[in-house]
Order: sequence, then C-alpha cells, then structure tokens
Amino acid sequence: MHGPSGAACGSLYEAQAPAAPDWPVLTQRVETDVLVIGGGLTGLSTALHLARQGARTIVLEAHGPGWGASGRNGGQVNPGLKPPPDTVEADFGPEHGPRLVQLAWQEGPDLVFDLIERYGIACDAARGGTLRAATATGQLAALRTLEQQCQIRGWPVQWLDSAAVAARTGHSHYCGGLLDRRGGQVNPLAYTQGVAQAAVQEGASLFCYSPVLSLKRAGGRWLAQTRTGCVVTERVVLATNGYTDTLHSALRRSIVPVYSGIVASEPLPAPLQRAILHERESLYELGQITTYYRVDGTGRLLMGGRSFSHPAQGAVAFPYLVARAQKLWPALRTIGWTQGWNGQLAVTLDHYPHWHEPEPGLLAALGYNGRGVAMATLAGRELAAYLVQGGPPLFPLSPVKPIALHGFWRAGVAARILLGRVQDRLGLS
Repeated sequence: MHGPSGAACGSLYEAQAPAAPDWPVLTQRVETDVLVIGGGLTGLSTALHLARQGARTIVLEAHGPGWGASGRNGGQVNPGLKPPPDTVEADFGPEHGPRLVQLAWQEGPDLVFDLIERYGIACDAARGGTLRAATATGQLAALRTLEQQCQIRGWPVQWLDSAAVAARTGHSHYCGGLLDRRGGQVNPLAYTQGVAQAAVQEGASLFCYSPVLSLKRAGGRWLAQTRTGCVVTERVVLATNGYTDTLHSALRRSIVPVYSGIVASEPLPAPLQRAILHERESLYELGQITTYYRVDGTGRLLMGGRSFSHPAQGAVAFPYLVARAQKLWPALRTIGWTQGWNGQLAVTLDHYPHWHEPEPGLLAALGYNGRGVAMATLAGRELAAYLVQGGPPLFPLSPVKPIALHGFWRAGVAARILLGRVQDRLGLS
C-alpha cells in the first residue's frame, strides 16, 4: 500500500504534493535535547517550535513525513474540539477550560494558516469555513445551542436554514447547518511535508525510515535505538497517535484506531463546481456514522467516511462513499473516480486528546478524534512551550489508561458502526 515516498500510495494527495526531499536515515549515534518519535503533524510541529526556541531537536520517523493520518485525512481544518465550548469549560474547570477553548477554536486554525503563509507551504490551502450539516431534525436543537455558545464568544459563525444549506451544497438532504468561517482546507500531505521542511529550516534534524526499535532510560537519559543508529536525549516526545505500536503498549491500548476512507473524483464540470461548496467550504455531517466532503482547488470532490478496519486503496474499494456521493448529486453518475485510500485515526473514549507523562522525561500526546490538522499543529506548539518554558500543558497530564478488552477493538468498531447507521436512519442522533 505504501510507495517509496512513505505516503499513502494511491492517494490524491500523493499525486498532487510536491516531490519530497530525499530525507536521510539515521546511521550513527547522536545526542540531542529533545527526541520526537513520529513524523506526523504533532511531532513535526513540536520539532518546528522547539527549534525556533533554540532547543536541539531530532525527529525519528519510521516511514516518511505524513505517512500516517497526518497525510491521509480529509484535509479539513476544523476549529475546536468535538464537545461544544461550554462543555469543555465545564469539564476542564475555570483555570484550564477557557484557555483551552480559546486555543482550540481560534488559535488552532489560525496557526495552520499562519504557518502556511510564513513558510510558503504549497498545499492548496483555502479558508472557506467549516460547515456542520444536520442530517435529521433531531440534531437542530444541539446545533442551535452551539450557535448560541459561539455567538456569546463573538465567534464568526452563521446559521443556515435548509434552503441556505441547499444553496451551498447543491442538494436538499440537510435540515440546517452552522458555518464557522475560521475553518478551511488543505492538502494534508503537502501541508505536513511543508511543516517538516520548515522544522529542518529552523534547525531541527529529521531522519526517516528510521523506526525506533527500543526506548530505554539509563543514567537519567533516554536511549532510542534504530536499526542503524541511536539517539541519546534528555527528553522524548511520543507523537505516534493512531499508529502507536509496541514501543509503548499501554499507550497503544489507550486509544481506538478507527479507519476512515476517502474517494476522489475526476475534476467536476463547471456547473457542478459552482453548485457544490463553491466557496471552498469543508462540510461534515452530524450524526453517528456519516460522511464529510469538500471540493479541492482542481475541482475534484473528496468524499470521506468510516472505513472497514484494514488498509485498502482504489475507489472501487469504497463503493458506499461513491454511492453516497451519487445519491446527493445524481449528476455524478457520469463522473469517474480516480483514487481511494484509507488510514487510521486515534479515537479516545472521552473524545478529548490526551497528554501523558508516564515516566520522567517522556511525554505523549494523541487522540484527536478526527480534528487532527488544526489540533495536532496546535499541540506541537504547546508541547514545545511546555518543554522549553514550563508553561501549562494544553491538556492536563493524566495517567495512561489502557482500554479494557482492547484486543477486540475491530469487532467493537464494527458493532458501533452498525448501531450508528441504524440510529442515523431512524433520526435518533
């Protein structure tokens, strides 16, 4: 499934992203202040912001930058967390809650587009907003509550009735929606590779195809061993998210790796491009098991949603996504589909990202629950600030809590998808 660039082979993003540099492999013993394990957005943003503050930083990546969810996701830059802001403030208390809300809803998306501008990252970026679309009337009350919470805070949101949503989407399947103009879209692989180049430009070192085989603490320092080299460091950041492996088994078992699939169409005819999200909005449907979509800068429709729990590629591997698109826009029945791919994102049981410090000098951040482009970029900046300046963590440090019966996660995910689809059909979600 994976090509020599280390990206998800067969994705539209790989076809469109600029050619990646020939990243070096670690072949010697080196020392550094901070070792980051994982070359996705969490790790690369951490390295970038550490390097900008003068910390010696090394990133070790088992494949290439953006190989995991950072380079395979829907490309939506979504403001905020999954729970609404009032809930976040209640859950995290008066000391941490308001700060977290401000960072997640405002500074996260701003940071993504600021980095793109500062470093000239060519990633098909557009800030057309994020549109939450209600698939059932039962969702409207909660969406109205969210609108009120946003308006109280002075955020740039706009309520859309069913006719207004239809005017933006080109179909009449939604009961209403909420547009948040801070959101946007990117080619996530190109964006992640751009953040990698920015980190190196600022002085960080990135070694690819250098998986960490063992991580041990001795004499107050950490030793990370690869096949052909090793890193000695004071501090380690584990930034492996949905692809966390046996390097830290408890951390791997603290999240559920849920697969999401995406299909990409041929460039749409001009009338369809004008009808479907012509302001480059990114849309995701409310409900339990739904789809999300956007139109990129080349006029291609990208339709995504839950996938079966194993790697797959090619549009023919995701017939339900193609069928969903053709149901929304019957004119798409004459349009071809050029790519299809999937990958793992990390879901937590409480739907919040988690920060852990399981041992002295070892930090971990993971679990973005489908909002990783903005939140992982923000997490990297905040991890760097925590390490260098000793500021407050973005999320309170908590013990790693493995999920019971984690070995049966595939069966659990399949059952949850089935239940969610029934609830969506009945309008219960």
